[in-house]
Amino acid sequence: MRAIQFEAFGDPSVLKLTEVAKPVVGNDAALVRVIAASINPSDVKNVAGAMSQTTLPRIPGRDYAGVVETGPVEWRGAAVWGTGGDTGFTRDGTHAEFIAVPLASLRRKPENLSFEQAASVGVNYVAAWCGIEAAGLEADETMVLIGAGGGVGGAAAQIAKRLGARVIGVDRHAPHQDAPIHAIAEKLLIDPKDLPAAIRAATGGKGADVVFDLVGGVMFRSAVNSLALRGRLVEISATGQREVGFDLADFYHNESRLFGVDTLKRDLAASAQVLDALTPGFAAGDYRAAPITETCGLAEAQEAYRKVATGWTGRVVLRPQQ
Repeated sequence: MRAIQFEAFGDPSVLKLTEVAKPVVGNDAALVRVIAASINPSDVKNVAGAMSQTTLPRIPGRDYAGVVETGPVEWRGAAVWGTGGDTGFTRDGTHAEFIAVPLASLRRKPENLSFEQAASVGVNYVAAWCGIEAAGLEADETMVLIGAGGGVGGAAAQIAKRLGARVIGVDRHAPHQDAPIHAIAEKLLIDPKDLPAAIRAATGGKGADVVFDLVGGVMFRSAVNSLALRGRLVEISATGQREVGFDLADFYHNESRLFGVDTLKRDLAASAQVLDALTPGFAAGDYRAAPITETCGLAEAQEAYRKVATGWTGRVVLRPQQ
């Protein structure tokens, strides 16, 4: 089969289109013909060597949608989707014509999503769901999204809306006009000079029940100081700095709580359980995939990776059978 593979870490030029053996599956796995597979920023970082767990040589790629080719009779020919924190890191990933996946991870693709759409939502929605689940966000609570204009921010905003929570968006720059946060946020703060003060002004002095910080690092102190009494802060990134500081006395006097979420700790099977939780929202039309602005075959993978590396707007999706 054809696949994208890298044998050394580096920029997208290390990616090679190559012929490798089609995976052979046992009784506990299925072979899926990959129809579509998105390229995530974490895929680019993985190729660059940012993920210490990655072993080489490796086929990258986390998200996919496809058709079961080999497996139990009840699954053969089924349209499926998936994502995993192990895929593309410690096991070969989705940027290939075929992928072997555990039977426990097989999930039928929502009928109202195209293969390309289903292949483009996994990482963003799993990260958003896990963060909101960790925080225990409830209806009528206020959640602040720092980095609201990105893919995870858009997913988190839609999940929060379906839960009945209030959303306040924060971003350094005005999000793209198609970003979901525009239609969902009660207030959208663009590069506020004093974020905690702006949040308290928007919440009648209370602060946020939940701050979902998708930036981290440089935003951490502002995020902590934006919490309401017994507020919960979720961190999934460490942009700009890994080490942060805050007033510990203020933190415990406020009975604040801090959660870290890492989707790389959820393999294909664990991520499939999150997809189960997300499926009703997609089926109801409450969740939507981000706009797909580029599709291409495996032969164009290097250039596609370069686009994602530069912050390309919209989703970039590979079509391995093309």
